[in-house]
Amino acid sequence: MRIFLLEHEQARYTELLRAAAPGFELVDDGARAADCTIWLGQPDLLLPLLRQGLRPDWLQSTWAGVTPLLGLDLPRDYRLSRAVGIFGQPMAEYVLTYLLAHRRRVLARLASQVEQRWDNQAPPSLRGCRVLIVGAGDIGAEMARLLAPFGVELRGIARQPRPIAAFAEVHGLDELAEQAAWADCLVNVLPDTPATRDLYDAALFARLRAEALFINCGRGVAVVDADLVAALRSGHLAGAVIDVCREEPLPPGHPFWDAPRLLLTGHSSAPTEPSAMAALFLDNLQRYRDGQPLRGEVDFARGY
Repeated sequence: MRIFLLEHEQARYTELLRAAAPGFELVDDGARAADCTIWLGQPDLLLPLLRQGLRPDWLQSTWAGVTPLLGLDLPRDYRLSRAVGIFGQPMAEYVLTYLLAHRRRVLARLASQVEQRWDNQAPPSLRGCRVLIVGAGDIGAEMARLLAPFGVELRGIARQPRPIAAFAEVHGLDELAEQAAWADCLVNVLPDTPATRDLYDAALFARLRAEALFINCGRGVAVVDADLVAALRSGHLAGAVIDVCREEPLPPGHPFWDAPRLLLTGHSSAPTEPSAMAALFLDNLQRYRDGQPLRGEVDFARGY
C-alpha cells in the first residue's frame, strides 16, 4: 500500500509505520502525492497540495484542528479525519496543573519570594471548586474524569444538553453565559467553528465571577483579545491561562505579553505524540479498508 506522508517528524512516523506494517510504501515527495489515495500529515504542510487541486480518497490529519483544510476554495470531495482520542490525558494534566497553580497561588508566592516578602496566605482546596468545561467532547470528558477525584464540582457545555460521565450537569452552548456566572474556573476546549468565534467577549467576561480563572486551550479565535485584557486590567477577572492565540507565534507588542495575571503557555497543552498518532492512523486504516466510519471523521459543513 502506498501512503503519502508529510510531517515535521517525518523520520519518527516513518520508523513507526514501517515497524508496524513493513509492506507500506511511504512517499514524501509532493510530486508523487497524486499517486497516493491515502495521505497522512499536518494540515499546514498538506494545504499547498490541496490548493493545487490534488486530493486523496482519505486524509488523516495529525492535528486535532483541521481549520486550514476547510477553506471554501479547497476541495471537499474526499474523506478527512482529525486526530482524536490522543489528547485527552495531556490536556487534562495541563488544566490540572494550572488550576492547582492558581488555587495554590504559585505565581503570587514566587513574586513574594523575589520581593523577599513572607506570604502565608492560606490557599483554598480544589474540593468544591466549580469548574465549567466548555466543549464536553472526548477531551473535555477526559478533563472531567481526571478532576473528579479532587472533589471539584463539574459542569459541561456541549452542542446539546445530554448526560456525560463525570459531569453533574451538561448544558447546551446557548446556556454558556448563565453557566459562566456559576464557575470558579472556566475551561474552553471548543473547536474553531463559525459559532465559536469571538465567543468570549466583554459581555461574557462580565458574567464571570471576579475570582474566576479563565483557561483557553481550545482555539485562539474564540477569544476577543482586547476584551480579555480589559477584564484583567479592571480586576474583574482573577487570572487567565492562554495556550492558543489568534496569531501564533504571538507578535511582539501584543497586549497579552504584559496583561496582568495572564500566563502564556505557547500552544504546549497537548503536543501530538507520534506513537499514539500512528496507532490511531493504523486503526483508522483498518476501518477505511473495512468500509467502517472513521474515528474523528470530519463533517465539512459542521467544521469538525
